[in-house]
Amino acid sequence: MAVRAAVLRHIRVTVTPSVGKPQTWSLSNSLRSMSSHGDDHLNKEEVIERVLSVVKSFPKVDPSKVSPDVHFQKDLGLDSLDNVEIVMALEEEFKLEIPDKEADKIDSCNLAIEYIYNHPMAG
Repeated sequence: MAVRAAVLRHIRVTVTPSVGKPQTWSLSNSLRSMSSHGDDHLNKEEVIERVLSVVKSFPKVDPSKVSPDVHFQKDLGLDSLDNVEIVMALEEEFKLEIPDKEADKIDSCNLAIEYIYNHPMAG
């Protein structure tokens, strides 16, 4: 016990509170300050707009048929290779890497929007 007290005396850091500012601690504020992503997370409208833009610019897609609810194969007539190419284009657009297991599940604009919106590193 005496050793512990001696060690603690040497590693303690004196903290002086800011004058006039109450010191409150909250887990969410602490986590936010540790995050490298900060407050620049994309809003949902921006994600929707950019996903739709990527899908509309795909050569085999009729842009007039693209909406947030469109399914790549059922509604746009794309095949599985086209699906992979769209996911790759989305990775490039949002500067992120989607693992193969997750990429295989993204078969509609809605799933792409949800995945990207919930991805912490999407930019």
